[in-house]
Amino acid sequence: MRLIRGRHNLHRARRGGAVTVGNFDGVHLGHQAMLNRARQAVADGPLTVISFEPRPLDYFLGERAPSRVTGLRDRCRLLAAAGVDQFLLLRFDAALAGLSPQRFEEEILVGGLAPDYVLIGDDFRYGKARAGSADSLRVAGRRHGFRLDVMPTVEGEGTRVSSTRIRERLEGGDLEGAARLLGRPVQVSGRVRHGRRLGRELAYPTLNLAVHERLAIRDGVHVARVTLPDGHGVRPAIASLGRRPTVDGRRRLLEVHVFDWQGELYGQHVCVDLLHHLRDEERFEHLEALRAQMDRDSRQARAWLAEQTHTDDRAG
Repeated sequence: MRLIRGRHNLHRARRGGAVTVGNFDGVHLGHQAMLNRARQAVADGPLTVISFEPRPLDYFLGERAPSRVTGLRDRCRLLAAAGVDQFLLLRFDAALAGLSPQRFEEEILVGGLAPDYVLIGDDFRYGKARAGSADSLRVAGRRHGFRLDVMPTVEGEGTRVSSTRIRERLEGGDLEGAARLLGRPVQVSGRVRHGRRLGRELAYPTLNLAVHERLAIRDGVHVARVTLPDGHGVRPAIASLGRRPTVDGRRRLLEVHVFDWQGELYGQHVCVDLLHHLRDEERFEHLEALRAQMDRDSRQARAWLAEQTHTDDRAG
């Protein structure tokens, strides 16, 4: 997938094909259906996604903006896996927020990408003061020669599949419910970084990944599965997400202990599936108490994984 950052790089984009616009936070089942529809609508040309960083709500609401289902790295990874050819990532700033709907149409859509087909969600608005709508974009399509399509709502579990619904489940610790709306496990990927090696002292060495501070996933201890690089395969694990209050941590970190595996992966990328929330993050008076709790957490995680395997075997 080609990542194109900013309007000033639009000259690098392939023109024609299908274009869809949105936040694509989570690349959930609704987004996946949208991408499939766009791909099938045009026989030739690239599939291009237009999105924004920061998100428009981040720009307008600041710290009051809702949390994120995925960070930018995972959004890129998931879009690429879904078959997107080009990802146009526009910086949402005062200049972009002030563009009239007509200038957005002419400078970005038509002048930059010249699509044959444009697909939007049924709640899509664009341009200054959200003045642009499906009606105005349909008129623009007739003027500039692209076909507009509007994606109907995708439902799952009796509700609209949306980043908002998934965010609610993640913040509540319902990883399984979020996974059903995502169409895959809740995932966090990143580069393994050096830590304080405290896990080794406690006999629980970890892979440490920095995460977005506003990621919606509830802090705490989770049953996990890790895809390791270089042919090491997919391994069961336990993961702790948070700020490590027992050791006065500052930044949010995902610490992953891979069961029955030893190795160092500093600087390499791993993908972590978070499968089940065991407990919230808590502070312990001393490291021995933390070690005892880690023993209990590991036993519970192994038991949960074993039960899932047994259930899957019976279903098969």
